[in-house]
Amino acid sequence: MEFTAAGIFNRAITIERTNTDIYKTQKETDVYVNGEKVLTTDRNVFTLADLEPDQDVTVKIDDVSHTFHTRKETVKLNVKDFGAKADGKTDDTNAIQAAIMNCPKDGSVYVPAGTYFVRPLFLRSNMTLYMDKDAELLGDPDRNHYPLLPGMVQGTDEKSEYSFSSWEGNPLTSFASLITAVDCENTTIIGGTLNGNADNSDWWDNHKKKRIAWRPNTIFFNQCQNMTVSHVTVKNSPCWTIHPYYSDHLKFMDLYIQNPYNSPNTDGFDPESCTDVLLLGTRISVGDDCVAIKSGKIYMATAHCKPTRDVTIRNCDFERGHGSVTVGSEIAGGVYNVNIDQCLFDSTDRGVRIKTRRGRGQRSVLDQIQFDHVMMKNVPMAMTFNMFYYCDPDGHSAYVQDQNYHEPDDMTPAIGTISVKNVTVTGADSAFLCAYGLPEKPIGKIELENVDASFLPEEELKEGCPIMMDNFEPVRGVGIWAGNVDTLSMKNVVIRHALVHTQLKNITNKDLDSLSFED
Repeated sequence: MEFTAAGIFNRAITIERTNTDIYKTQKETDVYVNGEKVLTTDRNVFTLADLEPDQDVTVKIDDVSHTFHTRKETVKLNVKDFGAKADGKTDDTNAIQAAIMNCPKDGSVYVPAGTYFVRPLFLRSNMTLYMDKDAELLGDPDRNHYPLLPGMVQGTDEKSEYSFSSWEGNPLTSFASLITAVDCENTTIIGGTLNGNADNSDWWDNHKKKRIAWRPNTIFFNQCQNMTVSHVTVKNSPCWTIHPYYSDHLKFMDLYIQNPYNSPNTDGFDPESCTDVLLLGTRISVGDDCVAIKSGKIYMATAHCKPTRDVTIRNCDFERGHGSVTVGSEIAGGVYNVNIDQCLFDSTDRGVRIKTRRGRGQRSVLDQIQFDHVMMKNVPMAMTFNMFYYCDPDGHSAYVQDQNYHEPDDMTPAIGTISVKNVTVTGADSAFLCAYGLPEKPIGKIELENVDASFLPEEELKEGCPIMMDNFEPVRGVGIWAGNVDTLSMKNVVIRHALVHTQLKNITNKDLDSLSFED
C-alpha cells in the first residue's frame, strides 16, 4: 500500500496512506522503521515518534518502503533541567516557559512523561515543543491565575489596530489559552496531551457570561505562519478547543480532540480568517460543532477583512457533536474553497452544516464548499443550509427572521456553490436535506452526486427542526426540503424510506431527473 510523509519533524514523521478508504483501511498492517516492527494499525494517518534528528529513516508498510530524512535540531532542552517537577501539583509554568524562552532557533523543548500543572504557556518562533506520549500539560482550574489578552489595542499612530484575542467573531478580551502563540512562525507541537482541565473548573458554568474576561481556548494561534500540531491529544477545553486566528499555512495532523458531550461551546477546531489550512487524520468528539470554519463578525470583516480560504479536511473521524463540518455562522469575511474528503461523520446531530444570517454583510460569501467520499452513520440531519440562523442578541429580531423579501444591501450575505459527492448516509431522521436561502439572496447552487441515504424505520422517526430559525415548523422523515435556491441538482441520488419525498418552494432551476426514492 502506497504512502507518503505528511509531515517530517526533528524526532517524528506523520504518515498518510494514499488510498480511497475512509479514515481507516480494511485491515490492520504492520509498520517497520529501519527494519524493526514498531506499530500495527489500520489508520490512514499515524505518527512515528521517538526518532533521532538529522537521520535517514526507512519506513516499510506491506511491500512498500520509503526513506525519509528527519530535520536537524540545534538542541534538546529537557524542562526538568529548568525545574519542572511533573507531579501534577507543583506549578511548572515558569520552568517550562523558561525552557521555551531559552530555546535557540531550530531547537526542541522536551517534556518527559508526567503530569505538569500549568497556567498558559507562550510559544516562540522556530522551535518544537516535543512531548513524550505519556506527558500531560494540565491546566490550572483557577481563572484568576490566567493572564488576559486584550481584544483590540490601538497602534501608536492612532490609525492601526492590533487584535490579540477573539470571542465568537469579535475582538474581545479573553483569557490566554493553555498554549498561546502570537506572531510566531515555523513552530511545531508534537506528542503528549493538552488537558484544559475544564471538567474540574467553572469554565463551563454560565458559559455565555463574561467573568473577568471571556473563556480561553486550549490552543490559540494568532497572526502565525507555518505552524504544525501533530500526534497530540487535546481534551477538556474551556471553550473552542483549537482556534487558529488570522494565521496562514497551518497543519493539524493525527490529533484526538475530546470534550464531554454536554460541555457547552466546546467546538473542536475553529479556523477563523485563515489561509491554507490542513486538518488531517484527526478524531473529534465534542459538545458542540466538531469543525466550525469562520471569518469573524461584521466589525472585523469591515476593518480587518480576511476571508478563510483553502481549507482541506481529510481522513478524519467526527464522532459526536452538533455538526461534523460547519461553515459559520461568524463568517462576515467570507469562506472560499473548502474541501472535505475521506471522512467519517458518526453520530453527530448534523453532517454538512452551513449557517449564516442577515447582518453578516456583503463580504460574507460562502463558495466552493466541497464534500467528497464521506460516510455518515447515525446522523439524523445529514445536510442543513440555513440563512436565518438565530444567533447573537438580535438573532430573533424581525430583521433576521422575516421570511419575506428584503431589499439587498451591504449587510446581505450570500451562499454560492455547495457540492456533495460520493456520500452514504444512514440513520436520517427529521430530514435528509434542509436548505433555506434568503428570498432576496437565494442559495446559489446545491449539487448532489452519487449519494445513497436511508432513514430510520418509521416507528423511530422523530419530529425536529433541522435548521435553527424561528417560525419553521418541525418536520419528520422529509427527504428534501428546499426553499429559495437558484439551482438544485441531483445526479444518481437515492433516498430510502422517507415519509415525505420533497417539499420545494422558489427553486429557480431543478435537475432532479436522477433523484429516486425507495420505500
